Amino acid sequence: MSEPKQLTGKEKILAELKSLEYEFTIELPKALRTAAALGDLSENSEYKYARERQDYVRARIRQLQQQLVKLSSIDISRLPRDRASYGSTLLLLDIDRDAEITYRLVTPEEADYEQGLISTSSPIGRSLLNKQEGDEVVVQTPNGPRKFEIIRLTTIHDEK
Repeated sequence: MSEPKQLTGKEKILAELKSLEYEFTIELPKALRTAAALGDLSENSEYKYARERQDYVRARIRQLQQQLVKLSSIDISRLPRDRASYGSTLLLLDIDRDAEITYRLVTPEEADYEQGLISTSSPIGRSLLNKQEGDEVVVQTPNGPRKFEIIRLTTIHDEK
């Protein structure tokens, strides 16, 4: 049995957006109509919950649409070829633990620490941005500073 395909950040956003738009346009209006039919809206918890959920879903849809705009505006041709940036894969030596780790720098939507996909906005991701092979990097983590050396850097341009 093969593993399920890993969704890209854009695919994850589109899937969530589709689900929320369905909820917003189909399910929530039904819930509001049903709750309103129960009578007095001032003490109607079903109606209150549906309105709050509607406000949340509306805001989340707007947020996801903005993320899609940002994601589509990444100009790969402007990403550096010799320094770590979005799409780079880095082989690191964890100096304190004498262990090698591989990370790929991705958008927050694509991040999955267990898979080695590190957000460019995370503490580790931010500390790796614009670094080169051979650089030592100190990352402030909740458990204190960690030191890494960049053994190998592969940029998004190297993978094409």
